[in-house]
Amino acid sequence: MPVSSMSAVERIARVIAGQQLSANADGIDPSASSAVDMEWESHVDDAYAILRTLREPDAAMAAVGDPEIWERMISAAIETASA
Repeated sequence: MPVSSMSAVERIARVIAGQQLSANADGIDPSASSAVDMEWESHVDDAYAILRTLREPDAAMAAVGDPEIWERMISAAIETASA
């Protein structure tokens, strides 16, 4: 499995920015890459909120994996990005 060189917080913040800016989503910019590069940091708080919500897996997730490992992974993502 590939491992990202970018933190989970940054990746989530970039997705939120892209969702709002890109014409491929809800935005109007046909080429939003540079705008996302400039705007993603304004979505970091939203990214943290999403990660905090995901700390607790739902029943489907728990059925196919280890909930304790999941919680540790999400907590590590939150702690690493906030350091």
